[in-house]
Amino acid sequence: MAVELAAPHTWPASILPVLVATSCAVVHSPVLDILMVCALLAICILMQASVNTFNDYYDFVKGADSEEDNVDVTDAVLVYNHINPASALRLAVGLLVAAFAIGVYVIYCAGWIPLVLGIIGAVIVIAYSAGKTPISYLPIGEVVSGFVMGGLIPLACYQALTGELNFVVLVWSIPTIIGIGLIMMTNNTCDIEKDIEVSRRTLPTLLGRPHARKLYHALVFCWLVAIAVIIAVFFTRGTIVLVFALLASYPLLKALLSNPLAPQARIGAMAQICSVNIALGSFYAAAILASSAIAFVA
Repeated sequence: MAVELAAPHTWPASILPVLVATSCAVVHSPVLDILMVCALLAICILMQASVNTFNDYYDFVKGADSEEDNVDVTDAVLVYNHINPASALRLAVGLLVAAFAIGVYVIYCAGWIPLVLGIIGAVIVIAYSAGKTPISYLPIGEVVSGFVMGGLIPLACYQALTGELNFVVLVWSIPTIIGIGLIMMTNNTCDIEKDIEVSRRTLPTLLGRPHARKLYHALVFCWLVAIAVIIAVFFTRGTIVLVFALLASYPLLKALLSNPLAPQARIGAMAQICSVNIALGSFYAAAILASSAIAFVA
């Protein structure tokens, strides 16, 4: 049940930003510390698992989750298993503490900048689910989750790996910001009716499903354009990889864009958006690495 609360199927949202940051570091730094990469990856996964557990706990105690919702049994542990919710809260705190314990090594090697970014991330992790009006109940949830996980994580990881705080990394992270934001928007669009009942004012509840789907499709298009433009401008030699990215991702994108994003389609939609994130994120990182490899060979 602890593993189910940690929700491994959502971990691409923490793994891919580290992968992209590592790829960028390989291009711009002659040496890569593998142990540091593993530490950063562990920290990000632990923080992702923590926010998943916090979210399940607060949704349960506030009555936002029930057996009538269209969720997988393994995605609503507190609903389908008779356990003390306080145990889930302790687990969430423990995961966050474990992330900071590993972070001591990162701070020792890379200085105080990762600490500051990590504290910002931890505060947002807690604020996302806790409090009288958590971020997940506001129409900024997609933006906040996308920027923190898709933007701040690559920025912190790149600094830890290269020793350089380069804000251009935020530009390189635009695809991961959009992709992770779309994971949240997928969930919220499918949950419009449920969220209205519990007074959760997410962006899709304010827009309504028809307009939310139009924005969703536009963001998917922007996601693809951002990848193409960034590779063409910053990592030109990796452009050839984009052809394979499009060919591999087309069936996944077609299925995702055909999804009605309705309650009964929620499980399928979440699987689809995670699959698209994995495909596009992996090819994006591969294009960045290919830029470095081709340059080295040349």
